[in-house]
Amino acid sequence: MRNYDVILFDLDGTLTDSAPGILNSVRYACRKLGLPIPGEETLRRFLGPPLIASFRELMGLDAADADRAVSAFREYFPTKGLFENEVYPGVPALLADLKAAGKTVILATSKPEAFARRIMEHFDLARYCDFICGATLDETRTDKAEVIAYALETAGITDKTGLVMVGDREHDVLGAKKNGLPCIGAVYGYGTAGELTAAGAAALAETVDELHKLLLDKSNGRQPALPPVFIGLGRCNRDTTRGSRTRCRERPASAA
Repeated sequence: MRNYDVILFDLDGTLTDSAPGILNSVRYACRKLGLPIPGEETLRRFLGPPLIASFRELMGLDAADADRAVSAFREYFPTKGLFENEVYPGVPALLADLKAAGKTVILATSKPEAFARRIMEHFDLARYCDFICGATLDETRTDKAEVIAYALETAGITDKTGLVMVGDREHDVLGAKKNGLPCIGAVYGYGTAGELTAAGAAALAETVDELHKLLLDKSNGRQPALPPVFIGLGRCNRDTTRGSRTRCRERPASAA
């Protein structure tokens, strides 16, 4: 039976539902640059991948215009969009139980590290993390594989036995594979079971509670083995009732 002692978590779509803030920041950037605002389906494809890649691939911008779009995005996001965000129900308990069980918890996100740290501190989740690792603001480290490699280096990890990544998009799965790690797909986030399975997720969690059981079997305190082949466990049936989530009401005057 496998025992995962080190768990790397994605942030957006895995620990928090940050869609409102990200999408509002994209809309702001489009208005600032005089670009047409994409439809909802295209907008939601911004959730997960590196931001500059999304502007280039989803809106057809060249490198210079994509850089300007990212700069405009970051005019809105640090002061408003960052806090238009909610913690998924069950996440604080999951992280607390992992720490109580002696696990090492690492945040590995393609969001700039400075923003990720503020979010984790704002929602009082940083205390459960041994390391908070993210992308750079200068775009020199944005690819998920690079972020995971950076997180492992920061944590001083060379033996990858007992490690697992948890994320909601194919980029998390593929980035983990490039670093020799299995990945549990968080279907309750922004990806789909089909996307995650096709990328090679080792297992899927439709809810945070299912993820909790995969990482720490609450029924007997033992850790279940992930399946040795890539599988899918079914469709997402996420509760989208806003009242079911921990909401951020604070709008700090300073978000530097």
